[in-house]
Amino acid sequence: MSEQAPAPNAQNPADMTQPIFSIEKIYLKDMSLEAPGTPKVFLQNEQPQVEVNVHTGANVVEAGALYEVVLTVTVTAKAKEHTVFLVEVAQAGLFHIRNLPPQDLDAVLGILCPTNLLPYAREAVSSTIGRAGFPPVVLHHMDFNHVFQQAQQQRAAQAGQAGQPAPAKAN
Repeated sequence: MSEQAPAPNAQNPADMTQPIFSIEKIYLKDMSLEAPGTPKVFLQNEQPQVEVNVHTGANVVEAGALYEVVLTVTVTAKAKEHTVFLVEVAQAGLFHIRNLPPQDLDAVLGILCPTNLLPYAREAVSSTIGRAGFPPVVLHHMDFNHVFQQAQQQRAAQAGQAGQPAPAKAN
C-alpha cells in the first residue's frame, strides 16, 4: 500500500499559515456615460482630445480574508472646451487573501488585484464608448507596480512633511 500526503484541511496547522490568494468574483460595480453634445457632435470633424484617469481602492469585506478592490477608469473626450463624451467604469473584484504580512498585502491589493481587473475594465470602457456611437477607446496595459511604488513614495513624503511615519495602505 502506498502512503499519500494528507489532504489540506482546517485541522492541519501548517495549512492555516500558508498564503492564500483567489479571485472570488469579478463584477461591474458602477458605470456611467455622458454624451451631452449628441447628436450635433457626430457632425463635427474635429478630433477630440482624450484623457484617461485611473484610480484604485481597496476595502475590507471580511477582516483578514475577503477584500473588495475597485479599479475606476474615467475617460473624457473634449473638442475645444466642450465635452464630447465622458465614461466612468468602476470594475470591482472580491479577493480571498490570507496569511500575508501587511506590506505584502498592500502590494497584492495595489498591484495584483488591479492587474486582474484591468482587462474587464478595458472591455467595459471600449464597448460603452462604441455603443454610444464613438470610435472605441482601447486602454493600454498599465504597470500597477509602478503606480503602487509612486503612491508609496508620495505617502512617505507626505508623512515625512507631517513628521509622522507613513501608513501602509493600498493605492
